[in-house]
Amino acid sequence: MILQGRKKGIILVLTAAFFWGISGTVSQYLFQVLHIRAEWLTTVRLLSAGLLLTLIAYKQQGNRIFDIWRHKADILGIIIFGIIGMIGVQYTYLAAIQHGNAATATILQYLGPAIVTSYFILKAKRRPTTKEIIAVFLALLGTFLLVTHGNIQSLSISKLGFFWGILSAFGLAFYTIHPIELLKRWGSTIVVGWGMIIGGVVFSFVAPPWKFEGEWTFTTNFAFLFVVLCGTVLSFYSYLESIKYLSASETSLFACAEPLSAAITSVLFLGVSFGWIDWIGSVFILLTIVVLAKKQKASPG
Repeated sequence: MILQGRKKGIILVLTAAFFWGISGTVSQYLFQVLHIRAEWLTTVRLLSAGLLLTLIAYKQQGNRIFDIWRHKADILGIIIFGIIGMIGVQYTYLAAIQHGNAATATILQYLGPAIVTSYFILKAKRRPTTKEIIAVFLALLGTFLLVTHGNIQSLSISKLGFFWGILSAFGLAFYTIHPIELLKRWGSTIVVGWGMIIGGVVFSFVAPPWKFEGEWTFTTNFAFLFVVLCGTVLSFYSYLESIKYLSASETSLFACAEPLSAAITSVLFLGVSFGWIDWIGSVFILLTIVVLAKKQKASPG
């Protein structure tokens, strides 16, 4: 039974990772072929996915989903999470895709765990361990190779693509750190569902969902539904379910399939150029996750 449960967990986390990665490629198609704006997609994606996740939470937990609004500290926390965390991680990632490509954007976002590690080292005012130093070094080296191809005088991606990609890594770090206490009290589905709704409502002032720009065709319908349903709701739900069967270190390792799937689908279907130096840089960044995951596994609990 334990083996069957672990197998189920692996299937779930890989499903989440692959759909996350592929949705990045689909988003690139929406931006670069159908000329849809990242701002509009951010608003509609947050609102649609947030409502669906909140409905799932309501089906599972009933009126408890509204209790989070009865505590002042939690109200402030969820509002900050929705505005800074959700918009920060969603818009910056989509903007990085729009100004670059899904493969590079996804890999740059995976610098997030190294940023999280650095934050907790500074917060604890302690010296980093050897594994932490190696992890951060690999992350920096991988980023250098990915964005310069080894030539410090030139960028292999657009400046805006690099800028938004780095911001998405910091957004992911904040998204990971800020809601820790909220998640402990209310669970992931409630926190993320409300966070997405708040982020979507606030970002509506930047890009109202009724102001659409681009080409709306049958293909657009399919691509949009894939990003919302498969790339957001199904991926998130599968990832949460996988945590029931796998350790945190294992889920981190298997989730590395996300940038791999984004890179492969971008190269195969959108003709993105991804040379051997790009692959080496990507491997270094993903090795950061491997090193940090091994550290977690070695720690008690």
